[in-house]
Amino acid sequence: MSDSTPAGATPSRPARPAQPLVPGEPAVPGAPPAVREPAHVPVAHVVRGGVIEGVHHGSVVVLAADGSVEFRAGDIEAAFYPRSALKPVQAVGLLRAGLPALDSESLALTAASHSGEELHLATARRILDGAGLTEDDLRNVPDLPYDPAVRDEWIRAGRGPSRLAQNCSGKHAAMLMTAKARGWPLENYLDPGHPLQREIASMVEELTGQAIAQVTVDGCGAPLFAVSLRGLTRAAARIATAAPGTDEGRIAHAMREHPEMVSGSGRDVARLMRAVPGLLAKDGFEGVQIVALPDGRAVGVKIADGADRARMPVTAAALVRCGIDPEVLAGFDRAPVIGGGQEVGTLRAAGALAPFFAPSAGVVPPAPSAA
Repeated sequence: MSDSTPAGATPSRPARPAQPLVPGEPAVPGAPPAVREPAHVPVAHVVRGGVIEGVHHGSVVVLAADGSVEFRAGDIEAAFYPRSALKPVQAVGLLRAGLPALDSESLALTAASHSGEELHLATARRILDGAGLTEDDLRNVPDLPYDPAVRDEWIRAGRGPSRLAQNCSGKHAAMLMTAKARGWPLENYLDPGHPLQREIASMVEELTGQAIAQVTVDGCGAPLFAVSLRGLTRAAARIATAAPGTDEGRIAHAMREHPEMVSGSGRDVARLMRAVPGLLAKDGFEGVQIVALPDGRAVGVKIADGADRARMPVTAAALVRCGIDPEVLAGFDRAPVIGGGQEVGTLRAAGALAPFFAPSAGVVPPAPSAA
């Protein structure tokens, strides 16, 4: 997906005073988050041969089961774009807008950034077929499969970019199905003023508990809504704790039942959901990650420079803050640093998150305090 997006337009919805969120009651959106330069802090170190070679800055929030902030680092209140980490919220919005009944695999794909595996393409086709539509009706940008191995095989077969292979095709197929079911125009379903997108925007505000700060265009062509990291994490918690049968509960169940549809068979998001029973996880471009547990504990991560390699080690360290056993998170908590074909260092969480994993070889101790 392209990282270039046109300047957004501020939504016309008026700001409202912030209201507390009461479990089990609909959220009353408050004022939009401030649009400013986020005050990120160091959250990960790249250590090579005992020396800190690189520092990733970012912001992290950990919510307790009651929704209160248990831990924060950096700027969790500034407006930012969640990218594809917003997809579970958009999927709930599609259900609220009238998305017809789908099987669980298809419903999981509506919240997915899929790898382009055949199971993903077949499921996206099934959604389109159910609406009497074809790939030609999609308006997401053509692309190659996201997973490198799948992409290589795709290219060897002489296949070029396609809308179906693009990682957001499940969401777009579901958007088209919903628009058709409601009798809304199909050709402009990505317009922020389209009734479908207005319904989705309303759900974003309801679940995040705040008005949208800005609207732009995501890499796939769909509207993208700016919220805060805290608001996004709050939305993830609300989905993860929703009662079965509710729109939120249906999305949560589908994602838990089919983690391979939410990302890909071997992707870290799917592996994390399998490793921690009941956990919901969704990643997004530019170093965004949300995870939420069935009791409402939740984590939101934004890596400032967009580096994907820092996303999961920082998330794993934050999950330890939630009480998850570090041994369960082994393999997610670090990324190897390679030299000469061998591991010579590691990328791990830093700053206030660093003490929550035992130090390993090559980890540099924090700087001493000034005398």
